[in-house]
Amino acid sequence: MNYIIKPAEYNYNTNIRFIEELIKEYPFLSAEIIGRSGLGRGIFSLSIGNPSNSVIYAGGFHGSEWLTCEVLLLFIEKVCRAVKYGSLLCSVDIKRALTQLGITVIPCINPDGVEIAVEGFHSAKNMHKYTESLAKGTSYTKWNANAFGVDINHNFSAGWDILHQMEKEQGIEGPAPRQYGGERPESEAETKVLTRLCRVRKFRQCLAMHSQGEEIFWQYGENTPKQSSMMAKILADSCGYTLVNGEGLSGHGGFKDWFIDEFHAPGFTFEIGKGENPLPKGELYEIYNKIEEALTLFALM
Repeated sequence: MNYIIKPAEYNYNTNIRFIEELIKEYPFLSAEIIGRSGLGRGIFSLSIGNPSNSVIYAGGFHGSEWLTCEVLLLFIEKVCRAVKYGSLLCSVDIKRALTQLGITVIPCINPDGVEIAVEGFHSAKNMHKYTESLAKGTSYTKWNANAFGVDINHNFSAGWDILHQMEKEQGIEGPAPRQYGGERPESEAETKVLTRLCRVRKFRQCLAMHSQGEEIFWQYGENTPKQSSMMAKILADSCGYTLVNGEGLSGHGGFKDWFIDEFHAPGFTFEIGKGENPLPKGELYEIYNKIEEALTLFALM
């Protein structure tokens, strides 16, 4: 099939072009800018189905993990295609399911970080000298933080104090290309956009997408719902990913941690693909095909 979402060097302009083409082909898909990054780039959401009973998928937290953005865009395209033509998605009548359920996708929560990782430090606009100085000679392709050197997936309030202490113990005491959680929880524009949306929309559950490792994280503290264990097993069985528990710097401060803690609702992190970030664009379809059923099941649970 000829898809709109194709393997590409993903950047901000590519994101806008993909979204514009999706809206043109599928006018029933709702697209909006839900907020802006620290450098003013739009953060987009794509929604379909029943907004009062929706789940949320979010990607692009880390600059070098830009392939997650394309995977989520391809998923929403496949959903829209099934609705338009009345076809099945993973043996599911998705058009019928979406009369009761809703799907919201945030393909890229950190557009500034992704732009740096794809296009280079000059794309940080007036912050380009600052970001390059923080990199200390490390390639821009490895950049994970936002344009101010804050790792968005360390900037959520769940266990932030614990994480902040761990960062200090590992010598991370200020803005950096990765793993610095900021001066306080939700200090960053990008984090605020996502937490505000979730507090308004009251999503039933969340799925955060990162790369790499072919793993699924599903727990966070005592507020992890009882059903999350069985849900995680079903998701893992459907795609062959390994279930793991977060430890160390990956154990606190993330979006799914915050979502579980804030709403006492199921939250999952998918680490897609294997290898070293950034994953090759040519692996888009292979990675997507392996998890398509899991992504579909997540919306139905």
